[in-house]
Order: sequence, then structure tokens, then C-alpha cells
Amino acid sequence: MSADRSLPHPLAAKDRAIPKMLLNGARYFAGKPLFRCGETSWTYTEAVDIAARMAGRLQAANVGKGDRVAILSGNRAEVMQVLLGCAWLGAIAVPINTGVKAPQLQYYLEDSGARLLIGETSLLKALPADCFSETGIEQLWTLGADPMAFKAVEIAAFDGAGAPLPLQDIGPADAFIILYTSGTTGPAKGVLCPNAQFYWWGVHSGRFLEIWHTDTLVTSLPLFHTNAINCFFQALLHGASQIVLPRFSASGFWHSMIETKATAGYVLGAMVPILLAQPPTPAERQHHLRVALGPGVPASLHDALFERTGVRLVDGFGSTESNFVIGGTAAERISGRMGRLAEGFDARVADANDVSLPDGEAGELLLRADEPHAFASGYFNRPHETVAAWRNLWFHTGDRVIRHADGTFSFVDRLKDSIRRRGENISSFEVEQVLHQHPAIEVSAVYPVPSDLAEDEVMAAVVLKPGAVAQPAEIIAFCAESLPKFSVPRYLAILSDLPRTENGKIQKFRLRELGVQPGTYDRDHS
Repeated sequence: MSADRSLPHPLAAKDRAIPKMLLNGARYFAGKPLFRCGETSWTYTEAVDIAARMAGRLQAANVGKGDRVAILSGNRAEVMQVLLGCAWLGAIAVPINTGVKAPQLQYYLEDSGARLLIGETSLLKALPADCFSETGIEQLWTLGADPMAFKAVEIAAFDGAGAPLPLQDIGPADAFIILYTSGTTGPAKGVLCPNAQFYWWGVHSGRFLEIWHTDTLVTSLPLFHTNAINCFFQALLHGASQIVLPRFSASGFWHSMIETKATAGYVLGAMVPILLAQPPTPAERQHHLRVALGPGVPASLHDALFERTGVRLVDGFGSTESNFVIGGTAAERISGRMGRLAEGFDARVADANDVSLPDGEAGELLLRADEPHAFASGYFNRPHETVAAWRNLWFHTGDRVIRHADGTFSFVDRLKDSIRRRGENISSFEVEQVLHQHPAIEVSAVYPVPSDLAEDEVMAAVVLKPGAVAQPAEIIAFCAESLPKFSVPRYLAILSDLPRTENGKIQKFRLRELGVQPGTYDRDHS
């Protein structure tokens, strides 16, 4: 029996594409609210028309199936409108992190081959006028009233009200979206996600969160991340409603939950300690929030949040490349464990040769899905990295875990050279590339160190060129000119040399073990 049997109205395998999901929702839930962001809201029936009209507008702009449409915007209804329009047409959406600076934006646009960029003027106005000259961007549609001026690109105000496009031949395997995730030994990679992957995201996330048609799902997470996009499909497939808030506010979080009558919420690891650090207020007990998805929240904070607010957290394992593979409902939670393997997936804890390890022994988590297209299709335009990640027909997560005799899994650490800070995946390679542009730096290594907020902090160790002089604060300021705020190192150590192997490779594990030492520069306390 299929793992989607918990849905009120599951779809046949051939129909697990987003246009069919929208039509299925309209058939059964019609005038019920599906989506709200700011002052804009849609019913299930209206969502079909919005997707078809947005697709018609894209087609009129010479965007076709397989073409990439980049989006640079905060949380606005237009973002979801573009995502659904791309899905209806068969174009591929490329949402971009709003914290990126011009060099990274240019890289994402070049790497994806996007022809159209839809951007919020408040974000675009900080970019240099020639930033699109080396990309394939032909058109720029602006969200907002500020006038813009860029070279080598046609500019127009956003308009999603095209003639409705008839239903296209879009299948479960067709690409829906490219989501950029951190590089480990190179630049960030674009994860190519098919339509059916988000069907299964909605199924498994909804099952662990116990979503029902009476639920209101409220998220303040950004619509350029899997989490918030996945939330939409949880609502769509279960007959629930999604409300997207502009941003996370620690002081306003509980009032937002009360105002929206949220029953399910979404937080990242760092958000919970931030919330618990706020002074207690009556609002923490006046909401209707029964559960929240909280990946990466330390076990000790699950109970602390429940005791203070009455909200139970659901944890588990899922990546941009995979799905919600390991988890459980709030009632099934075992402290310190990610949960059990979900129906429809297989998992192996393996050594460096992909050989299975016995229970209780740490190894890399390998995954695969029973259902077709439940995982990403690979990395866009990176066949060699795709083969490496999916070698031996298993997706290699790069995470070390332990499987216990009772079938539960525990997270140990990451094998990959990536850093997660404030919910963002940071490529150490990209930070190092910026450091190496500093005229005084000979070599650098960037790596994670523990954070008080349950995730990572970014630390850099650098060796200066012979005779060069540089102050830590000046190096950090140099990084801030080219990196998004969340990627800028908090800690900096200037060393005489870096630990290396016999063949000269930097041993980052030794730097991580050394960690923050007395005298290490800390930009938060400088």
C-alpha cells in the first residue's frame, strides 16, 4: 500500500505533479482558504486560476518549459504566485537567498542559466548597474515601486495577470525548482527538485505533524527554502490553510500565532533558544499552536518549550536532496533521537566503502526512496557530483548517525565541510574564496564551532603572507563587503601555520577540536 494513504485524497503515481495537485485541491476544497501572505489570500479554486494566469504571463514573455526563472524576494504572495506559475508552465523556478551579495547572485544566475529575474526593488537597488552583464538574464521584473536602472537587461514591473494557460503535460519527474545548497569542496550546488518530490514532502511532513483539514499552518521562514515551500504542499494535500509571515520576530512570535489562529508552526534550531530567552508573557499560553516542526532543536529545549508554552516539537531528518525520511509524531518522540525511518524509504549506516555498519556504530547515513521522484533528481549541470552523491544507488547525506537497536536514529555530526548558522547552509569554500582575495592573507580555513543558539558559528583561521600585517576586525569587515551577513565569520584566529596532513591537506578537524581559544577575535564582543 502506498505511503500516501493518510491523505484525504491521494493522487495516482502519474498525477503527482503540481498542476494536478492544485486541481485535486480545488475539486475537494473549492472555496476554502489555501494561502495567505500579507493582505493577499487565495482559495483552493483561486490558486488554480492564479497558477494558470501566471503561466500565461510567463509564456507571453517567451519563457518555456525547462527555462529557469530566478526569484530574489522576501516573503510576498508574488513569490508563491511565480512558483505555481512556473510549475503550471513547466518552467523551473530558482528562488535565491535574499542575503546574497552581488558576486554570489551573479554566480547563481550564471550557474542556473536563468533568463528572467523577478526581484524586489529593495534588494535590487543595492546591486551594481552592470551586475547582469555576464549572465543570461534578458528580462527583469521588479516587485515594488522604486525605479531601477540596469545595463543589458529589459526592465518591467511585475505583472502576473496573463491569459490563463491551458493545463500542460507536466509529469511527476519534470523539474519544478532549483534550490541552492552549500558547497563542501566547491561553490554552492543547485539541487534539481522534481514535482513529485514536493508531493512526498507534503505527505511525510504532514503525517509527522498530524496535519488535518482543520489546521492552519503558519510559517515565518523564507520562501526561498525547502521548509516554507514544503509547508504549502502540506496544506494543499491535506485541505489545510497556509499563512506566510514576512519574517521571524522573537518579540512578536506568539502574538502572530494568536492573530493567525495557528495550529501548526515552523521553527529552526536557533529560533527556539531565542524565543526562550524572551521574558515570559501571557501570549505564550493564549495561542492554539499544538505542534511545530523544529529541525535541529536540542533535545533539552523540546521539554523546556513545551513546559513554558504547551507547544510540542517534531524533529527528524530531511535534506534538500531527500525528503522527510526519518522522524515521528510529537507523541513518538524519544529524547535525543531523530526518530524512526518513515514508510517508503530505506536507510543504511555505512562506512567509507558503503558497507553497512552494525547498530550502535556511527557511520554515514545513506538513503533511498521506494517511490519514484521522491528525492531530488541531482545537481543541476553537475553530472559528476550527482553520480558521486548517488553512488551505488544510495544518496550519501554526508551526515554521521547511529542506528539503535530499537530502530531509532541519532545524529552525531556532519562529514561534509559545511556550516549551518541561523538556519542557513554556508559553504566554507565560498567564505575561503573571499578571504583569499584579501591582500594580506596567504591561506585560510573556515569551519564550524559550537554556538549558544544550538547551531554553528563560523570561524576562520588565517595565515598571513610573509611581512604582511592585518587586524582581525579589518579582515572581518573585508568579508562583510562580499558575503551575506550570516556567512561572515564571527571568530577569527591569525596563526603562524595551519595543521596539515603529510601531503599538505589542511586538517580542519584539528581546528574544530581546538575551537575558540582565549584571545580568539570575536566580532560580537570586540
